[in-house]
Amino acid sequence: MLKSAELWLPALLRRKIPPCETGKPQVILAVCDHYEPFHQSGGSKEVALDRMARWIDRFPAVREAGFGADGRHPVHTFFYPCEQYNPDVMEMLGQLCRNGAGEAEVHLHHKDDNYQSFVDKIEAGKTQFASHGLLSKDPQGKTSYGFVHGNWAITNSHPDGNHCGVTNEIKALIDSGCYADFTMPCAPDPCQSRIVNSIYFARDVAQTRSHDFGIPAEVGMDLPQEHLLFVQGPLTLNWQSRKLGILPRLENADLTLANPPSRQRFMLWLETAVHLQGRREWVFVKLHTHGCNPKNIEMHLGSELRAFYSDISAFCSKSGEIDLYFVTAREMVNIALAALAGKSGSPSEYRDYKYRLP
Repeated sequence: MLKSAELWLPALLRRKIPPCETGKPQVILAVCDHYEPFHQSGGSKEVALDRMARWIDRFPAVREAGFGADGRHPVHTFFYPCEQYNPDVMEMLGQLCRNGAGEAEVHLHHKDDNYQSFVDKIEAGKTQFASHGLLSKDPQGKTSYGFVHGNWAITNSHPDGNHCGVTNEIKALIDSGCYADFTMPCAPDPCQSRIVNSIYFARDVAQTRSHDFGIPAEVGMDLPQEHLLFVQGPLTLNWQSRKLGILPRLENADLTLANPPSRQRFMLWLETAVHLQGRREWVFVKLHTHGCNPKNIEMHLGSELRAFYSDISAFCSKSGEIDLYFVTAREMVNIALAALAGKSGSPSEYRDYKYRLP
């Protein structure tokens, strides 16, 4: 639990969470899936296609178990690795998304890159994704994307310099059409940012770990130029789950077979209260997982995730004290941008506020 704590613990201890005094919480929940069908497959296309088929066949029943305040069912955002592109696998991902399971965004594992080689890889990936009807458009009609960095090493942040190489990666992301990064949190990994539990804007400071500095997103603010939006998931200490009965376990919003989602974790995510300054009642819960990891597939497609969605949906609905909305990563950003512009009411009204599917 204390691994790399010097990065994240000071910010966690300093953080003050204001009370929610302006209305009941509106919980905006997104699952950002680091979706790698070729994971531990030895590069086998057959294994990858089989995993895709299982998701297409079984995920609808999981989704139908849950419902939000607006009647929408749970969705995932499938961050697919550009470097693992295969047209047949990607077409099945497109089918999964068209069936209502969610949306696809960009994931990339890379190393020894520079600004131009990184942008070239992203542009090639965008073209491939778009050929399958995936990714969104900005108001000018340009292809846009959300991003999760492979091996967590956003802005060349790994201590040994591996898994990236691009010190000016924020500029590369902005220039290639990225609308937001969803990589954090990754504690106890050493790539974890020193900012925690935040939605904020970071700019390129021409050095590693540029994501350690930023401007908090605040209702009514002007969007800062040459900055990229960073959307973080909850990171906190779970005192109800302790190692050796003494030390609290780290809650980092990761959904795994060893630590599946539960009502207790859900309440902890709400208490962590990731929000925009000036809009405390809108709570952003950005979760992450590796949905094609062989150890996690059955957790996602079997009874555990289905029971979780059913439980929290019924709990929020019956209590009348929490409005729950299931969203994609793109929709989460649209809702956040609407809040920045001073919009209010139901978050569900702003799912397509700026970035839209073709």
